[in-house]
Amino acid sequence: MANSTTPLLSNHQDQEFPYLNDHFSSLEQTIEPFFDTCNGKIAWPQVLQVILVSLACFFEAQQTFITIFTDAIPSWHCVSTNTSCNSMSNVCQLSLTEWDWDKPIYTSIVSEWSLHCFTSSILQGLPASSFFMGCLLGGLVLGVLGDSIGRKTMLFFGCLIMSVASIFIAFCNNVWMYSALRFVSGYGRAAIGSSVLVLCSESVGKRYQGKVGTIGFFMSTFGFVSLPCLAYFSKDYSWRVLYLSTSLPAIVYCLLIQFCVYESPRWLLSKGKVIEAYAVLSTSHFKNERSNLDHNKLSFTTMRGSDPPLIKILLRKKSILGQLLLAVVAGFGIGLMYYGMPLGLGNGNFSLNLYLSTGLNALLELPSFLIVFFLVEKCKRRSTLVGLSVVSGVCGMLCMIASERKVLQMVLELTSFFSACTAFDLLLIYTSELFHTSIRNAAVSIVWQAVVLGGVVSPVLVDAGGDSNNKILAYLVLGIITAIAGCLVVFLPETKGLEICNKIEELEQKGCINDV
Repeated sequence: MANSTTPLLSNHQDQEFPYLNDHFSSLEQTIEPFFDTCNGKIAWPQVLQVILVSLACFFEAQQTFITIFTDAIPSWHCVSTNTSCNSMSNVCQLSLTEWDWDKPIYTSIVSEWSLHCFTSSILQGLPASSFFMGCLLGGLVLGVLGDSIGRKTMLFFGCLIMSVASIFIAFCNNVWMYSALRFVSGYGRAAIGSSVLVLCSESVGKRYQGKVGTIGFFMSTFGFVSLPCLAYFSKDYSWRVLYLSTSLPAIVYCLLIQFCVYESPRWLLSKGKVIEAYAVLSTSHFKNERSNLDHNKLSFTTMRGSDPPLIKILLRKKSILGQLLLAVVAGFGIGLMYYGMPLGLGNGNFSLNLYLSTGLNALLELPSFLIVFFLVEKCKRRSTLVGLSVVSGVCGMLCMIASERKVLQMVLELTSFFSACTAFDLLLIYTSELFHTSIRNAAVSIVWQAVVLGGVVSPVLVDAGGDSNNKILAYLVLGIITAIAGCLVVFLPETKGLEICNKIEELEQKGCINDV
């Protein structure tokens, strides 16, 4: 074998190191010892990294579901008993002297900008759909960039764009400006979820990759739970207060990302950034007296260069393209219920109380997180996803049918959302296991945005339903699509118990892809 001082870039590297992979069979085997810092247990510095990175999901969840309260249709009352006004009247057909809102008009954009009497009910769902359209575009653009410029950099810019846009939203004076800024906020938000999941899993040893991937969902739950609490205490104030109270702390968090979070050493090595990877692995986060950090060994492991871009890989490897498409379809179906149920609350489609129902939806994410956290290493990905999708779809269909029984309706709605939430968490972890390091961030982001696309379709479809009969039809369609789309994961390979891969060759060795 050639001398260890051979330069990293050599015109004869393929001839001099024909068995390089036999000596250092994978990047994972080379750097794995440096994550084992506490006799098989994860080190506290790595725990703090995971928690700090995952905190981004706290703010992401707040901005995702904030329209439940800011865009809610307020309750109203008749101001005179000597008119035809009653609780069943259409306020758009009444004079302004016959009725009034129960709260000040500035508590919701619907009452402040008189959106309730627009001829198209779709306009009421425009801000929410604009946000998810921004997420969709951002996922396609920023998700791919995350594999090029780094997980940390993409997380920082994603949080910054989302937070700054949300601050400007608080100063909007019409629905069009509001929707445009929601689009920008969604564009930045798109980079957060996938960056958190991938950066966390790549910052620890393989033994803990599955579990740390769920911490972001845990933080997202707390962000969702905090939202109805903040909304309740600010219910008599302008909707702008809620935007400022959720976006200003996120700006401070962006500074923490920039100065306290380190880049994924796995990503650095996969891109041939040996010096940067060496610097990260030399810090106190990874020091281990039983491991000798060898700069040359890291160099040899990355000698063969990086994998080609995502587009080239998808064109060359039809199996990877097929797997990604199946995951995308499954994500879209899950997204219909995951976003459709809670976003339907603000429009009065279900619920006894907006704050209570939203809080219960948020709390359901906690047991969902715990189930995934403790069972992620034990449950089979495919069969579990199929079961959860079918349950979510069926309960979603029954929600509107049981509209006359409010308690039963709420139970069905919560069951549907709980199943969709658990399926959502598991699908993203499953996706991160299916694809290798150089395209993992892009793949997870694309699947995540497929879930978001379901969020784009849900509010428009439900609002377009109009009367109760059409809303029943809308939720029947949502439920059927969710169940069928979730069942398609049976055509994907099972990844339970397998290590995450860093190169295409490792996927081929494990039989996950069959292209030549």
